[in-house]
Amino acid sequence: MTTETQTKPRSQTRTKLWIDLVIFVAFLVTMEPRSSGLAIHEWLSLSMIAAIMVHLLLSWDWIIQITRRFFGRVAGISRLNYLLNWLLFFDGILIMLSGILISEVALPSLGIRLPPGFAWRRLHNLSANFFLLLLGVHTALHWAWIINAFQRYILGPLGRLFSKKQQKDVTA
Repeated sequence: MTTETQTKPRSQTRTKLWIDLVIFVAFLVTMEPRSSGLAIHEWLSLSMIAAIMVHLLLSWDWIIQITRRFFGRVAGISRLNYLLNWLLFFDGILIMLSGILISEVALPSLGIRLPPGFAWRRLHNLSANFFLLLLGVHTALHWAWIINAFQRYILGPLGRLFSKKQQKDVTA
């Protein structure tokens, strides 16, 4: 294995970890629009589209690989994860579409006004709550990866940073 092939997966994993953390924090903020305010809720939700696209692109090889082998030889957990990811994707589309259709801040600030739709608001709330449930299962299925990546790319560098600082303090 060359240095280039070793660097790419590590770099990609690090990038994916940071993107996933950003998506997770943004999702937590947007889940309660009354605490962040409607403007932050709407604009942050719209900006999450770009982060989710990057997440999907970073996972694209896996998506293609499992899609090709879905009905063949695939581990049960991979098949479950694949189906869960599709549920997250379609539910995310429902959240975004219904959110755009009930927008009270973002679209009007762009000069776009839509008639109020209570059915869209209900669909938005239901799909957001369902997404939270799916995200919990998704997180549980990826817990080992999350812990591993967090230790390697966040705790490890912090530990090395502080141990170097302590060594400098001792020698000074």
